[in-house]
Amino acid sequence: MLRPRLLPVAIAAMAGLFAVKAEGLLGLLRGGAAVVAPARAANASPPAPAPVSAARPAPAPAAAPQAIPVSAPDPATAAERALLEQLRARRTEIEAREQAVVAQEVVLAATERRLARRVEELTALQQRLETLDRARTEQAESGWRGLVRTYEAMRPRDAAAIFNELEMPVLVEIIDRMGERKAAPVIGAMRPDQARLVTAELARHRARRTAAN
Repeated sequence: MLRPRLLPVAIAAMAGLFAVKAEGLLGLLRGGAAVVAPARAANASPPAPAPVSAARPAPAPAAAPQAIPVSAPDPATAAERALLEQLRARRTEIEAREQAVVAQEVVLAATERRLARRVEELTALQQRLETLDRARTEQAESGWRGLVRTYEAMRPRDAAAIFNELEMPVLVEIIDRMGERKAAPVIGAMRPDQARLVTAELARHRARRTAAN
C-alpha cells in the first residue's frame, strides 16, 4: 500500500528537479548571449563620422540691451541748464538787436547821403534862382531908371498931367526913384487928391522897405 503512494511523490520530485535544472540552463544560456553581444559590439568597426557642414555657424543672437537705471535729476544741474538756456536766449536777442542796429545804421547812412545830395541840388537851385532874381531885378531896375530919367527931363506940369492918370503902384515906384528936387515940383503940379494919395503910399512903401532891410 505504501509503494503506490511513493511513486507519484518521486515523479513529482523528479519533475521539480528537472524544472530547476532547466531554469539554471536557461539562465546560463542567457548569460552567454549577453557576454557575446558586447564583444561583437566591441569588435565591430566604428561608425563613420558625420559630414561637417560647410555652412558657417549661425551668429549668436545679440544680447538685449540692459535697462539703465534712471536716477533722479540733480536740482543743481537743472538750475545750471536753465541758466545756460537763459544766457543763450539773451545772447541771441542781443545779436538780433546788434544786427538791427547795423541795418538801421546802413539805412541812415544811405538816407544821409540822399539828403546831402538833395541839399546840394537845392542849394544849386537856390543859387540859380537868386541869380535869375538878381538879373530880373537889375533888368527891372534898369527899366524903372529909364522911366525916371524920362520924367525928370520933362517939365513938372507935363509930368504931373501923366502922373494924375497912372496907377498908384507904378506911380509910387517912379516917384520913389526920382530925386527930391525933381519929384517935388511934379507932385505940386498934380491934382490935390492924387498928390495926397501918392504921398501916403510913398510913405508906406519906404516904411516896408526899411523894415525888410
